[in-house]
Amino acid sequence: MDEAARQVPAAEMRGRAAAFVARVTVRNRLPLDYTVASLRVADFLVDGLRKGGTGRARPADALFGLGAYVGEVLVRQAGAVWVDLDEAQRAYFEQPVGVRMPDGRVWNPLGRVANRFEFGPEDSLLTFYLQLHGRGRAGAAL
Repeated sequence: MDEAARQVPAAEMRGRAAAFVARVTVRNRLPLDYTVASLRVADFLVDGLRKGGTGRARPADALFGLGAYVGEVLVRQAGAVWVDLDEAQRAYFEQPVGVRMPDGRVWNPLGRVANRFEFGPEDSLLTFYLQLHGRGRAGAAL
């Protein structure tokens, strides 16, 4: 993640997700509608970045946008809230923000997207949601 993204507070993450959706859907009719099923599209987008053969530095903005989107799906579908991470959490997750689930657990959607990019399909964003502990309510049907 670039240095500018490291400074983004939790209060700005919803707007970052919306800006990402607007940017990637302006030319394409991608169903990025903040549903659980749309995480399949997010997986597809990360795979496209991987196939582009670029290193992690080049798609940093797209990966950050996807991470914001995945986090916003958790907010809207699972009852999470965006939180600024404390110093220990920042060191552990290597991210400035995360989401806190209704049961108090903190998760790292930005890091999960980075893992999907680096390691591939075994780090599915859809599977991440489906296996997520601490959801407040059931997400949308697949």
